[in-house]
Amino acid sequence: MRLAQRIVRSKASPTTAFIPLLRQLRQAGTDVLNLAIGEPEFATPASVVTATAQALQDGFTRYDAAGGVTALRQRLAADFEGLGAENIVVTNGAKQALFSIFQTICDPGDEVILPVPCWVSFTAQVRLAGAEAVSVACRGDHQLDMAAIARAISPRTRAIVVNSPNNPTGAVYPRQTFADLASLARENDFYLVADEAYRDFVYPPHKAFDPWRLADIRDRLIVVRSFSKTAAMTGFRVGYVAAAGDLARALERLQSHLCGNVCTFAQYGALAAAGEAPWLKTWLAKLDERRRYAYAQATALFDCVPPQGAFYLFPDVRRRLAKGQSSHDFAMELLRQTGVAMVPGEAFGTPGHVRICYAVSAETLAEAFARLRKHL
Repeated sequence: MRLAQRIVRSKASPTTAFIPLLRQLRQAGTDVLNLAIGEPEFATPASVVTATAQALQDGFTRYDAAGGVTALRQRLAADFEGLGAENIVVTNGAKQALFSIFQTICDPGDEVILPVPCWVSFTAQVRLAGAEAVSVACRGDHQLDMAAIARAISPRTRAIVVNSPNNPTGAVYPRQTFADLASLARENDFYLVADEAYRDFVYPPHKAFDPWRLADIRDRLIVVRSFSKTAAMTGFRVGYVAAAGDLARALERLQSHLCGNVCTFAQYGALAAAGEAPWLKTWLAKLDERRRYAYAQATALFDCVPPQGAFYLFPDVRRRLAKGQSSHDFAMELLRQTGVAMVPGEAFGTPGHVRICYAVSAETLAEAFARLRKHL
């Protein structure tokens, strides 16, 4: 029996594919150091775990509104001037939020501009919506090339996706970049999709800019956020979309058919994480130390732009490649011979690079770079 061509043409997420691969290697006796999976090593805050357990005990185990638990939507809307609870849709992580957005705004033949390097699922999700992903290379410093983006706009452009801080590069885009994007969106009548999954991970002296502050773009701005990284809740699968106008209602309508509602008691854990996050100060200090260490180690081996946010390095490894070798081949060689797992740049639309996650213990990071130095 045949499968739908949109599924046949799609490939599994290269990052999630690492999870069973690493498990298999460990079962076979390989001592694997995982710098591939983008997951903070910190424990989920006790207040979140307690709130989730309390919700279970209180019987919040039934269906709820497709758009999310009211109390959570109200709390999240408070961060967006002019929005109410009806403008928030709680989703199964930021990943489902983005998938649903493309399903909601794209028709077959539409185009979505993706600055690359970009997160692995953007391209697949756009194509699964029947639209075309238009890749535009960033500058050498990983900042957006606004002239190239302007040239890529066509009458079929439906949206541009901006991920700041960026996965995989760690680039943080300044206010002027968002202002320029807002002008292009208004002039050419398309959406600006802001993926802010790493919004709380920015290192001094850099600062994240909230595009919602640009009031004249709010009618076409779609903001996606997540609790996965900010509160180490990757397994909870709770993210959300904030959008003005009819878009949130359309997303909620889609979700009513897609999954009903997000896990109800997990949303109460998210509600506990939605207020003050005292753990972030400690986390950021530790991550900044590891960022500096990892960058110093990486630059001794590869060419690398210093990351400004998130928790990744994206070094250029081309001078380390053998003739005819790809960065995918290189990453697999390192995994087999050193046990150090990294994601090849092909997954992010930028061959010749690898992504290194430094949100691991200091001991793991030190051992990983010791193995890489010895091998290279």
